[in-house]
Amino acid sequence: MIDTIVLGLGGNVGGDDAVLARMRAVRDAVAAWGGVRASAVYRTAPIGPAQPDFLNAALAIDARPAPTPRELIENVQELERLLGRARELEARWGPRPIDIDVLVWGARVIDLPGPPWLRVPHPSLAERRFALAPLIDLVGEDAVLPGDGRPLRVCWDTLSDQRVELTGLLLAEG
Repeated sequence: MIDTIVLGLGGNVGGDDAVLARMRAVRDAVAAWGGVRASAVYRTAPIGPAQPDFLNAALAIDARPAPTPRELIENVQELERLLGRARELEARWGPRPIDIDVLVWGARVIDLPGPPWLRVPHPSLAERRFALAPLIDLVGEDAVLPGDGRPLRVCWDTLSDQRVELTGLLLAEG
């Protein structure tokens, strides 16, 4: 059975080339789980303290066989660590070399107690254009947010105050 996992990727440390290289490293690593499709790459305004803009994208992985929720979150956090993220040293919503979030996992709704915890869909997804834009690229604006029932387009339309710009950068290259 194919079970599509969509990971949101973001980062703003080291410049565009470094962030894009880390995103491509994630893409290459998760390709071992199954087929991977990449969204466009977006430049987005940060949330939180003053800092550089983020690059954001998403990957849709047709995982075969599907990992358990615990395996998924442990693998995601290990990828972040290997790519230079030190969660224990970060300010909340501060700069980071890479951030990998499980945005959606098919129609699943998951609340896995931690540590590490995993909530799917991502608990803030409907409030973040930087995550919705690449997700919509991969699943379409009419896809329904699991557990919520609203089409992604409706979530997007309620968030006009968040800057999200399409870049010419691609995850599919490199």
